[in-house]
Amino acid sequence: MQDKLILIKEVILNNNCPECYSNKGLNLSFKQQFVETKFHKSITTEIKHEIICQTCNTIIYPVQWTDDIERVVAYQKRAFIPKKASTYLKKMSWTIIGIALAIIITTVSILLYTNL
Repeated sequence: MQDKLILIKEVILNNNCPECYSNKGLNLSFKQQFVETKFHKSITTEIKHEIICQTCNTIIYPVQWTDDIERVVAYQKRAFIPKKASTYLKKMSWTIIGIALAIIITTVSILLYTNL
């Protein structure tokens, strides 16, 4: 099973970085979890967000956020619309389902034929 995070939305913030104090370069990104196996692909409802300063190349953790950054992040969370959770069955799944249905139909028809 392979879990990935796909980027849904990225917002450039005009706040000062708590590390380097630059007011340019803070990026808030929203990512949604994407799961892929041999049998299906699915987008889950799990969403993660992180702030990265492009100037000093550091991740800004919530402990380091200022009040201004917290207000902007809260606003962006409310404005964010995630992708709908969905599941897509791959060809392998459909093959297994088809074989299982064929076996069930064959078994039922044999049982009905022998009872006549």
